[in-house]
Amino acid sequence: MKKAEEPKVGEKLYHIRIEKGSIPRFVFLPGDPDRVKKFAESWETSQLVAQEREYLTYKGKYSGVDLACTSTGIGSGAIAIAIEELLRVGADTLIRTGTTGAMNDEVQIGDLIISLGAFRADGATRAYAPLGYPAVANYEVVSALIEAAETVGVGYWTGLTYSTDSFYLGQGRPGYGGFTNGFSSKIVDTLRGLKIINMEMESSTLFTLSSIYGVRAGAIFAAIANRSSGDFTPNAGVDKMIKVSNEAVKILSEWDNLKQAKGKGHFFPSLLK
Repeated sequence: MKKAEEPKVGEKLYHIRIEKGSIPRFVFLPGDPDRVKKFAESWETSQLVAQEREYLTYKGKYSGVDLACTSTGIGSGAIAIAIEELLRVGADTLIRTGTTGAMNDEVQIGDLIISLGAFRADGATRAYAPLGYPAVANYEVVSALIEAAETVGVGYWTGLTYSTDSFYLGQGRPGYGGFTNGFSSKIVDTLRGLKIINMEMESSTLFTLSSIYGVRAGAIFAAIANRSSGDFTPNAGVDKMIKVSNEAVKILSEWDNLKQAKGKGHFFPSLLK
C-alpha cells in the first residue's frame, strides 16, 4: 500500500500515534482529553500511550481487565479518524463516553443516558453508507451499560440519540448575531416529537462504522444540559458515567469469557444460569 493511503510515523498511525498491539481491545471514547485523564485516575494502574492533536490515549487496568481511553475531539470527522486507526491497532469494543443535552423534562441534570441508536445528521457517515443505513448500538454493550448502571445504582435512561456536526444551528441554538433558519428553529420540537432522548455530535459515526466493520460499540452520556428546561451544569454526572463505564467493561469481559467457555458466539441471559 502506498504511504499516502495508510499514513504512519514509523510504525505508529499518523493521527493517534499508536502502533499495532500497544493497546487493549476495550477503548472508551470521550471527546475531551481531560476526561481521558479522569478515566486513568479511576483505574488501578494507568500509563500514557500517546498524545497527538486532539487524540490523547491512556491504557491501564480496572478490576483486572485491560482497557484504554482515547479522546476524539468534537464531531464526526474527528471520531471517524479515531475509530479507523484504533481498529487498526487492536481495538474491537468501543464505548463513547460523552456529555449531552437531554430533550425532555424527565431527564434530570446529572442523569445518565444510554443510547440505543442514532439519527444520522452528521457528515462523515455519508462517505461510508447511504442515509438509509442504520446507526445502531451493539446489544451486548447496551446490556452491559444497563447492568452496570443498575449495579452502581445511578439514575439512567435509554433511547435514541440525535447526532449532528453542528453545535449551534444544528442543535437549535442561534448562530452569531442571532442568525437562524427555518429548520434550526424547529429542530428541538421536531426531535422531541420523534421521542429522541438526547443530542450530541459523534455517536451516529461510531455506530455506523462499527456495524460496517463488525465490531462492538455503545455510548453512554452524562446529561449536563436539558433543552426543555434550559438548565445547564458543566460536568454534571461525569464521575458517575466513568464509574458505570468501567463496570460495563468488566461485565463485558466476564460475558466474553463465559461465551468462550460455553462455545457461544453471542451473549444471551440464560448463559448466566
